[in-house]
Amino acid sequence: MPVSATDDEALFVLTAAMLTPAQFPGVLADDYPAACAELGLDPVDDGYGLVFGQDGTGARWTVAISDTALVACALAAWDCGLEYDLSPDERSVVAALPGWPLPVAVAAPGVPDPHDPPETEGGPPLSPPDTTTWGPAQRRLGADEIALRWRIWREQLEAGGESEASDEADGSGGADALPETGAPDGADQESTAPKSTAPEPANQETAGQKTADQEPAGQKTAEKKPEEPSGEETGANGIHPGVRRALQAAREYLRTPPPPGRIRSTAAGEGVRTLRVDGEDWSLVARTDDIAFVLLDEEPGEVLPVGRGPELPGLLEALEKLAVRPA
Repeated sequence: MPVSATDDEALFVLTAAMLTPAQFPGVLADDYPAACAELGLDPVDDGYGLVFGQDGTGARWTVAISDTALVACALAAWDCGLEYDLSPDERSVVAALPGWPLPVAVAAPGVPDPHDPPETEGGPPLSPPDTTTWGPAQRRLGADEIALRWRIWREQLEAGGESEASDEADGSGGADALPETGAPDGADQESTAPKSTAPEPANQETAGQKTADQEPAGQKTAEKKPEEPSGEETGANGIHPGVRRALQAAREYLRTPPPPGRIRSTAAGEGVRTLRVDGEDWSLVARTDDIAFVLLDEEPGEVLPVGRGPELPGLLEALEKLAVRPA
């Protein structure tokens, strides 16, 4: 599958994503090796750039390339609203995979509607994970959205009566509910992302590039107080058992480091980092100078805050030292 040509084999690039230990579509898996496995790729240290496009017949294709810097530059330009011609050299192409592993909200102009190519020898075309019901994929999408829109979620929690440094735990279940599903324009698969009760943020669009996992839609449930990490038994201070289990699993990462990508760190201001930590049935989002939010497979749509308390700061600091950072 050529990336550029003049016939039906041409790939009309729609958007792109990073697939590296520090940055990968969280909807695919809890860590980088598992995300690579979903696409049948080897988890090489340098990772890949994923280019999503259509050929001249409208068929969906995902092209994995080794030139991660090119994809990173394109994404940065699109995020700033600038045009960028993402035309990878064919020598950097590692694999051309039929289908899209993620919903893509745009289609190439002047070509037939997006559709899967005929089944190839490699198996059925890629398709986005099912996010029509609550599960691991939707849980990770929710955590990604909270990390992206941290300020809105933090302000929402404070609007419910919490101080910025609340250390109390009242045994509640969670904050606002995560979303019902909604299909973005141009995508035939549904996806979800959290929505706060604060004013709804604008959808992210970059020079026509938009992915469905950035489409907010949701519902509301009662405001709750943050949970506080503690060594006490469940019920003594009302901490949700799933939150306790997630925090214990995160502490275990300090003794037995997890696969690359389960702990990721991005800059969130001077001396502050945003942490994304995942486990088999939980996701955690935190700022190193603030509280944390936990999402659980067993609690559909719920976001459970974790107050700073005496233990959380040290845990976050230790996790940050293990985290993979973008280059």
